Parts: sequence; structure tokens; C-alpha cells
Amino acid sequence: MHEDFIDQEVISEVKDVWKRFELRIGIFSKKTFYALRGVSLKVFKGETLAILGESGCGKTTLGRIFLGLEEPSRGEVYWFGKNLKTLSKREFKSLRPKVQAVFQDPTSSLNPKMRIKDILFEPLSINFRITKEEGLSQIGEALKKVGLSEKVLYCYPHELSGGQRQRVALARALILQPKLLVLDEPTSALDMTIQKQILDLLKELRLSFQISYIFITHSINTARYLATRIAVMYLGKIVEIFPAQALGKVPHHPYTELLLSVNLDPFNPVKPNLSALKGEPSLSFEEVEGCPFYPRCQYKKTNCQTLSPELVEVSPGHFISCFERI
Repeated sequence: MHEDFIDQEVISEVKDVWKRFELRIGIFSKKTFYALRGVSLKVFKGETLAILGESGCGKTTLGRIFLGLEEPSRGEVYWFGKNLKTLSKREFKSLRPKVQAVFQDPTSSLNPKMRIKDILFEPLSINFRITKEEGLSQIGEALKKVGLSEKVLYCYPHELSGGQRQRVALARALILQPKLLVLDEPTSALDMTIQKQILDLLKELRLSFQISYIFITHSINTARYLATRIAVMYLGKIVEIFPAQALGKVPHHPYTELLLSVNLDPFNPVKPNLSALKGEPSLSFEEVEGCPFYPRCQYKKTNCQTLSPELVEVSPGHFISCFERI
């Protein structure tokens, strides 16, 4: 069971967000690739919202849009009730420390030429313009939060283990005291034992400081272990949203059901068997008229090919986009 202290204060929100990219096909032609197609999603105070889906579903692009690192082609993004489109540069900069990220590979996100003390001080100097002496106590506190000794301060990233590097990346994000943390596959590059340690640490930090998480993952097992709420993505669309404790206990979208058919132990070293999923998700080069899961769905009907089902609330907090399930 997951902790249930979450209130209904909205920390961040996307409304009808679309994202398209122009991809070159051959020498002379281009095609439009739709990474996101009409995504609307809220993040509440103190929750862990897992965004779950296969590679190419658009979850990382959605995370970058929540972070303000990518602008949507259409739609709106809100931080703390404020539309990012209407913010001045000064207003955006004042909110920036409150929304931070931890990425998949700490090796690529930590400057190899900087000592850990300088890596942790950098965000403080950029956002708050404080001296190194003033930042020392905050650096020590950030290390304490993630379970690292101050002995690592004079190390370079390559001198630390993978788990230690990811803790440093987490400390760097936490040092700004964010309200929202976007975590993009933060444990997938780590071994199973270290994965569990990091996930348990994230749980503890969320409860202690009431941080909201957007946890991007391809693993339904990890989402089940960490999340309070899960949003399932397929080909740029949200096909289901539900409380994490309801996973496997309620009728799900056919795609979620297929993901559920794999082993539900989040720390089992055996790779999930996705053989039940027929075919591969194709790149979305056009605005699909019908359900995006239609070609791979065992329950598909004729109308699924031409009509796009909306997300409908079938029980409190449980939304499904499927004609078969509503």
C-alpha cells in the first residue's frame, strides 16, 4: 500500500499538449513526427506520478515539456497555476529552482572535470548567487538527505560507484529545494540492489519533504513499487490513468493488461517478456483518426480504427481511453 497523505493542490499541469518534430526522410523530403498528441495531465502536491510506456511512446518528451526544457507545438504548460507562455524571463527564472530533474545516466549528467563539491555548488551560485562558504552548509545537508558522506566532496564522478553518482545527481537537484522533481529512468542503468536502494530513498524523501515526482519509466514493476498514481502512454497519448494501488485489481486498458502479463517483482533480474505484444509501435507520422493501439489490440472493433476514444472516468481517479472498457 502507498501512503495516502496527498492533497489536491496542483503543482504542475499540461493541457492539450501536442509536440511534433520534422524528420528528414532521404535527401529532399521531410515528414512530421507527432511525439505527443493532445496530452492533458495534472501533478498533485506530494504524489509520485509514474508515466509508463515503451520506448518511443513520448514519455521523455512529455517530461521535458513539464520541465520547461521543450516548448509544446500546441497546448499549455502550468507551474503552480502560472502559464509558462505568459511568464517573463525574470518570472520564469524565479520559478526554475522549484522544478528540477534527475536523468537516466549520472555519468553523462555530471561534469567529469569537476569535483563533487563544485558540482553541488554550481546550481546554488547560478540561482542564488551565494559564496562557497555560504553554500557549504546547504551542500552538507543535501548529501545527508541522499545518504552520502562529506568524504565524496573532493572526489571526481569517475571515482564514485554508479549508485553514488546517482545520489550526487539527486543531491544536486534537491539542493534547490524543489517542489517538483522529474525523474527520467533514474534507476535503469543501475544493478537491481542499487535500484531498490535509490527507489526506497526516493520514497523516504517524498514523505519527508512532500516533493512531487514525475517518474518516467518503461517498467510497470518499478511504477507499481514507487508510484501513487500511474499514467500509461502509447504513441503520444495517455490511454489510462489510475491509482497505483489499483494496479491489477480493476479492469485496465488492453495495453496495460499486456504490460501486466509480465513478472510483477520489480527487482527480478529476468527481463520482462513482452511477447504478448504483437508487432511494434510505429512512428506516428500523421494524426491517427482511431485508437493508436488498434493495430496491436486483441479486442479491436471496426469503430476503433476510425474513432478515437476519450479518457473517461470509470471509477474515482481511474480514467480509460477504450471503447471496450467504458
